[in-house]
Amino acid sequence: MNAGLEIALESLRDGYVQVSAFVAVTVLAFAFVQYRTNGALVAKIEKHERLQPLFGALMGLTPGCGGAIVMMPLYVRGTVSFGTVVATLAATAGDSAFVIIALAPEAALYAYGLAFVAAVGFGYLVDTTGMGVSRIDAAVARFSPATTDGGTTVRKTVGPNPGHEYPGGAPTHAHETGPDRHSTVLTPLSHVAHVAWWIAAAAGLVIGVVFLLRGGPEVALTVGPTFDGAFTVVGIVGTLLSLFLYVVGRHYIGEGSIGRARESFASGYEALLHAAMETSFVTVWVIGAYLIYEYGLVMTGIDIAATAAAAGALAPIAGAAVGVIPGCGPQIVLAGVYAEGGLPFSALVANAISQDGDALFPLLAIDKKAAVVATVYNVIPAVVVGLLTYAVWGPVLGMPEFGFGVL
Repeated sequence: MNAGLEIALESLRDGYVQVSAFVAVTVLAFAFVQYRTNGALVAKIEKHERLQPLFGALMGLTPGCGGAIVMMPLYVRGTVSFGTVVATLAATAGDSAFVIIALAPEAALYAYGLAFVAAVGFGYLVDTTGMGVSRIDAAVARFSPATTDGGTTVRKTVGPNPGHEYPGGAPTHAHETGPDRHSTVLTPLSHVAHVAWWIAAAAGLVIGVVFLLRGGPEVALTVGPTFDGAFTVVGIVGTLLSLFLYVVGRHYIGEGSIGRARESFASGYEALLHAAMETSFVTVWVIGAYLIYEYGLVMTGIDIAATAAAAGALAPIAGAAVGVIPGCGPQIVLAGVYAEGGLPFSALVANAISQDGDALFPLLAIDKKAAVVATVYNVIPAVVVGLLTYAVWGPVLGMPEFGFGVL
């Protein structure tokens, strides 16, 4: 098979099984809680502003990126502060958490514990000092029209969002009204695709869990009645269904728009539609990141793992730098190198704080400048805590830098 085509198919497959299936579960759980409580959860989050960074960090701490992805639309609609976004992304464990938890559980406990503390502290610092309120958001607004409903203080100083003001009323595909297109072919076809998507998501979740329990082995690109064959078929079919729902289906069923938090849902099926559409949206961005990353490695020949491992005393900075790369692919590579004894614990800690996983993609799609600022902010605690860990972990505490907690 042509090498370029093989990379493309593997990216389509891996993105869905390793990321989307897990994201779907988290987004659906949040949507279902919203449906059962009639929007009470979001209302409580909005009401308790002082607890928002703490809640965001807890959501980010859940293995995978689903919890953090759920938080991004809440910032877009003005429900949570910018400091909450920073705390969420700083605590995001990403898919690399599954690797570390499986191969080095004790290291995972300490690394993600430190990331959580740093995330909460820095999130409150951002909100307290106004770095996300008057300085960053105002500066962003001067360069381009605002694309968020707030993300600073909720209900107090944030005015209407120009992006939501339309002469003559809301657009046809407004979030509140849903899609306006009806077709004797595409409408029922979109519903069928939606049901098929959830079947693929359920199968992908089972296959993804088995894949992680096996330690994330290499999976052959093949078709047949084997684990590798099921992995390949479910992954590619799931991605194709996601592309259909994102490009076509959302205009005929669901809500029409994407990347928006919902107050509540009229039915369980509506919650399912929302979760499928949001996850499909994330899938498109994830696949794009996978392709850029994989083709970039082929074209440049850079060995991220070897570069990070050779950093020596600068390993924490290297770990933080790898974390800046969007997506979970580079982080999974780094986690594997750590489990093999090729990286010091301080680099793992720095990477755990700086990485945003796939949670950054929804924010990048809707508010690019806020996403960039949040990413830059997260590098600061990542480097500081990473270097402190490097200075204290071994020399002072006498803990092993390499291989700590590896089974």
